[in-house]
Amino acid sequence: MGSLHDSRIHKWFATSPPVAWTVRQLRELLIGSLKQGPVPQHVAFVMDGNRRFARNHHIETVEGHNLGFESLARILEVCYKTGVKVVTIYAFSIENFKRSKHEVDALMSMAKVKLQQLAEHGALLDRYGASIRVLGQRELVSPDVLLAVDKAVAMTAHNTKAVLNVCFPYTSRHEITTAVMKAVATYGTPIHNLPTPSKRTFSESHITQHLRKQMLEEDTEGGAEQPESRSTSPSPKDATSAEDGRSSSTSTAINSSDKDETQNGPTFLDPESISAQTLTDHMMTADAPPLDLLVRTSGVKRLSDFMLWQAHENTSIVFLECLWPEFDLWQFLPVLVEWQWQQKKLQEEQQRIRGRSKSD
Repeated sequence: MGSLHDSRIHKWFATSPPVAWTVRQLRELLIGSLKQGPVPQHVAFVMDGNRRFARNHHIETVEGHNLGFESLARILEVCYKTGVKVVTIYAFSIENFKRSKHEVDALMSMAKVKLQQLAEHGALLDRYGASIRVLGQRELVSPDVLLAVDKAVAMTAHNTKAVLNVCFPYTSRHEITTAVMKAVATYGTPIHNLPTPSKRTFSESHITQHLRKQMLEEDTEGGAEQPESRSTSPSPKDATSAEDGRSSSTSTAINSSDKDETQNGPTFLDPESISAQTLTDHMMTADAPPLDLLVRTSGVKRLSDFMLWQAHENTSIVFLECLWPEFDLWQFLPVLVEWQWQQKKLQEEQQRIRGRSKSD
């Protein structure tokens, strides 16, 4: 209990007007200095340690989650002020449904309230032009919570400067499985029945899909207009017909019949054009920039089925000892400085490689 008492004294001291003003000015100075260097465009957080914080301070588990939400608000402000465009948080894993019904119900109830607080007009997200997107398995969420989710999304839909992805309820394996199913459905649909590519038309796979659709349509139209010119060169079928003593005119007729059957039948996208980008385009985070930084608190060193696809060769993964309710600028600042230092090293290495390739 003494630890919680000490933290309350610390909080009271930190909120006194002179100290609060000094800390606020120092925060602004530090954030301003961070903006002078490279800034991660997509940051993800595994907000771990709320329950342990509650146990350590002998308070209710739900209160620990409430304090965790306060920490989230502080970190979001730091991220958006610094220039981060997308923040993705692991709010609720599908595996969390295995917890006690009391805790699950409490978390769901708190989610309704906190999403409302995040989305309400004039609050944090509106100040920085950030919209909420809720990613996950909607069918697992009760209708009353879904109503709050959709309301929060709608209330922030007008914001276009930044994004807050709330993974709720979510696991990466479910996301990847869903992306594969969507890709299979796309490549199993006749090309003329495919919908027009969405706003993500600048992705590699969507451009490939669009070009292939156009080429096939042009080939079909051209083939219908000029059957004779396409049948002038002998095919294996022509050669076989000649050997059997059949006339070339009969062979041409068979060939044309085969073409008509192919043209009249369904045409599909080439499965050999499937790439990693194809799956990326079907992920829940398809509109987001590449994941630059993933941070997990509480000292646990695992990803817990979070952002498995999005984490790539240049993603920095950082595990911190502090619990999530304790996480603020002072713990986050060294992480950002380290990330900036790594980016500068990476840029220097790329420049050296380019210089060597030019000299060779």
